[in-house]
Amino acid sequence: MSGVWVFKQNGVVRLVDSPGSDSFQGAGRRKVLVHVPTNEVVTSYDVLGRMLSTFGWERYYDDPDLLQFHKRSTVHLISLPKDFNKLKPMHMFDIVVKNRNMFEVRDM
Repeated sequence: MSGVWVFKQNGVVRLVDSPGSDSFQGAGRRKVLVHVPTNEVVTSYDVLGRMLSTFGWERYYDDPDLLQFHKRSTVHLISLPKDFNKLKPMHMFDIVVKNRNMFEVRDM
């Protein structure tokens, strides 16, 4: 089974089928994290940090190998690789899930 999870404005999540998708389809496509209110592509951790801080996220400095953000009002923790070039779609989707309607992952 293959597909894409789609998050609706009302918070409902559903799996949308991707007909004909296989492990090689889309291999050349790069994923980007987009800040929805401004439609700005996140190009660095400085940009991401500024955006997350406006939503109440605070930077943690405990682990030298990771970039971590915590939101006091929740138990959520965002852990990212120290090097922005190693940011993968799974990290981007983690940010999307923990900041509903604020970020999207798009194909470039």
